[in-house]
Amino acid sequence: MDERDPQTRAIIGAAMEVHTALGHGFLESVYHEALALELTRLTVPFQREVVLPIYYKGAPLATSFRADLICFGEVVMELKALATLSGTEESQLLNYLKATGLKRGLLFNFGSKRLRFKRMVREF
Repeated sequence: MDERDPQTRAIIGAAMEVHTALGHGFLESVYHEALALELTRLTVPFQREVVLPIYYKGAPLATSFRADLICFGEVVMELKALATLSGTEESQLLNYLKATGLKRGLLFNFGSKRLRFKRMVREF
């Protein structure tokens, strides 16, 4: 973890605490709720289920994304509980970053024996 980014460090630490306490095998919604409790305990500001509008050539679409969490108003989080991740989940997070205009994102997979995470930075 990068000491120069205390925000993502705090978020990753919270996710590790949740995974240590619950292990793997639950649905994504369980980890989502537990992580919200852990972030609250750590006084990390966050929003849940943030609706992200999608635009096509400047026109808003009726379809939208829903980011699992946005922490500190700057870090988009996507939570998964899958046996393995494919490239689709990374693409999803990159699209969330594009939709929000935010630069940093974290992808977590609680579905394996060991917590897997990926920190992504979108360059503009």
